Amino acid sequence: MTPLAELLRPTTLDNYIGQQHLVGQGAVLRTLIESGKIPSMIFWGPPGIGKTTLAMIISNTLQRPFHTLSAISSGVKEVREVIEQAKKEDGAILFIDEIHRFNKSQQDSLLGAVERGTITLIGATTENPSFEVISALLSRCQVYVLKEFGRAEMEQLIDSAVAYYASQGRKIEVKENEALLRISGGDARKLLNAFELVVNRDKTDNVIVDNEKVTNVIQQNLAFYDRQGEMHYDIISAFIKSMRGSDPNGAVYWLARMIEGGEDPVFIARRMLIFASEDISNANPNALLLANACFEAVTKIGYPECRITLSQCAIYLANSAKSNSTYMALANAQQAIRRTGDLPVPLHIRNAPTKLMKELGYSDGYKYAHDYAGNFVDQEFLPDALRGTKFYEPGDNARENETRKLLQWRWKEKYGY
Repeated sequence: MTPLAELLRPTTLDNYIGQQHLVGQGAVLRTLIESGKIPSMIFWGPPGIGKTTLAMIISNTLQRPFHTLSAISSGVKEVREVIEQAKKEDGAILFIDEIHRFNKSQQDSLLGAVERGTITLIGATTENPSFEVISALLSRCQVYVLKEFGRAEMEQLIDSAVAYYASQGRKIEVKENEALLRISGGDARKLLNAFELVVNRDKTDNVIVDNEKVTNVIQQNLAFYDRQGEMHYDIISAFIKSMRGSDPNGAVYWLARMIEGGEDPVFIARRMLIFASEDISNANPNALLLANACFEAVTKIGYPECRITLSQCAIYLANSAKSNSTYMALANAQQAIRRTGDLPVPLHIRNAPTKLMKELGYSDGYKYAHDYAGNFVDQEFLPDALRGTKFYEPGDNARENETRKLLQWRWKEKYGY
């Protein structure tokens, strides 16, 4: 039986929901499609927002041969077979879902065909392609960022589902949609799977959909609802939040869930590496060192041995002191930049490699810290408009409390001395 999400998959740009910044009238990607000349490209965005659908619409619109591979189940052999077939075709498109799961040799196998124009590559990824796609391939592709669905797009999908069932002789009345929206989390496929499950569990031709019914049906049929592994992001979220909450038991449980589910160990290690800076930071700098060592070990040894390394790191991170001070410092600085724009660099800390620059005052008044006691001298390093601003506030933990004392001694009133 064809899933509802597949039945409702749009086939034209006019029926496509969302991503108007790319495919709306006059938008960059729509203009390229209408011209009939498209580059190889990477679609980057969260799951269930139409990456595969958009690739299929491009193929249909341009009437190009369309080949699709999943990076989870395909390798160099399958890539070469598609390339050989594409040589016999005109303008073939190769769509690779989850291209970030291809290793370097698999991505290398695409280079020649993309460069010669044998295929037009469209890759889909939920991961930042700057880190996951080799530079040689990335340089040959345009990267388009797809945005997550908001409430308006999700309600439009619900309306489409209601209309479809009406065409099949079933009347669906959606009295409440909050549970559907909450469960789907902005993922169109999860939304339609949940809606289909709720409707199909009601054997009548007049179905009432409300929050209570949706919650009960999904809880009773969680395995079926997640039949394509769509809770991937829910589980990684639970894993991260367990470590942030300093619960090693929760962390190792959700780690085990990912291991049992066949999750990519590099994906897990990468998330812990990010966590070490974002949630622990200078409360325990060793956390970043251990997380990086874990990441390197995982890439070298792989499953099943690396599961022990992952467990060691997860438990260490969960037990570590926590601080988001450096994360917040950067966010505060970026907010100031968006508010004040590109302020000029103060003259005394500008580079002065030429005589003319020195005559213009570049570097004039700069105090060389090593010439002063304690290798420190009080001087301003921020633009004049931000003079005296404090972006970094140390966290409340043993290590950063010592840092606070040092900052108070050095910077006096800026840190409340």
